Amino acid sequence: MDVKAPATLFPNEAYLAPYAVRSECSRGRRFPEPPHAFRSPFQRDRDRIVHSRAFRRLEGKTQVFLNGTGDHYRTRLTHTIEVSAIARTLARRLRLNEDLTEAIALAHDLGHTPFGHMGERVLDELLRNTSWGGFDHNEQALRVVDCLERKYPGREGLNLSWEVRTGLLKHRQPDTRLDAVLLGEGTDLEAQVAYIADDVAYCTHDLDDGFESGLLKEASLRHVRLWRLAREQALDQGGNPRVESFRSYVVRCLIDTLVGDILAQTLTRLEQVPSPAPLCTGGFGRVLSLSPEIGAQAEELRTHLFRHVYRHPDVTAVNEQAGRIVRDLFQYFLRHPEKMGVSARRRAAENRERATADYIAGMTDRYALALHAEAFPLP
Repeated sequence: MDVKAPATLFPNEAYLAPYAVRSECSRGRRFPEPPHAFRSPFQRDRDRIVHSRAFRRLEGKTQVFLNGTGDHYRTRLTHTIEVSAIARTLARRLRLNEDLTEAIALAHDLGHTPFGHMGERVLDELLRNTSWGGFDHNEQALRVVDCLERKYPGREGLNLSWEVRTGLLKHRQPDTRLDAVLLGEGTDLEAQVAYIADDVAYCTHDLDDGFESGLLKEASLRHVRLWRLAREQALDQGGNPRVESFRSYVVRCLIDTLVGDILAQTLTRLEQVPSPAPLCTGGFGRVLSLSPEIGAQAEELRTHLFRHVYRHPDVTAVNEQAGRIVRDLFQYFLRHPEKMGVSARRRAAENRERATADYIAGMTDRYALALHAEAFPLP
């Protein structure tokens, strides 16, 4: 059946706020493509990300607790799905472009290494004194969608829209450029939604995983104001602290508290945007944030997680071992580039250190462990 484009190409965007990004205003792709018959550019980006190999590999990458050590711990993939869910809620309430928001959220961790942030720190250290100046998983996510994925004949990358690509560059400096275009520090609001959804997701689900691991006890959180607030809400809604599911319900209330506070704070700020605001404006300064009060309480919760989970001796010991594995693999593949995959070997001819870092960054925990055991067999 021949499907024709609707008369109004993007009818689902009619409800968008004036400060949202519209598909018709997209700056397009590096390699021009004809419009799709029934999907917007950002819907296509979202689908390309979900169908990518890098997205599937997130299932095998550590969030906090080593992948495979527990059936219920988050992985990079489940974390990404939770970020996407929170981001869509925020985008819908703020009347922003949900498809663009979701695409950025789903791609935001594509550049993460095996073994969580420890793998990133080690690769950053190993590339620090090279022409690349270090390793950052946000920049690596852009590299994945621009160069490392190979889905189309005759070109590298997923050929995503400009707005998704710029949205992946989270930590911008005034001189940040993409395709020789100066971006500055401002970002579209859809990107800001994805960033803050990431913050909400990791501090709440890492709390949940901390309980699952036994490293966190509820008694230790009694002085944490945000936890007390969410716990009181759970009790007010009929939660029973003697039931096993109560802690999970408190975490659910915690997410509601954070999302509700972000919405209230953001809607107040958006009221100050000139009306009528120009369509397709981008490059906003920071608009999405927690209120000062809840923001201070969230920082208190993060400090508690660092003390009791991220820097717990059990987690630290696993991280140190993971760091040694990444260092060993980096040196091994520098000496033996022929052991890498076909694409990595081709890139190694141009820059061996960068190709090695790309190759390792794309690995799942399982694959990295297996390669290390093969390259460094026990005596």
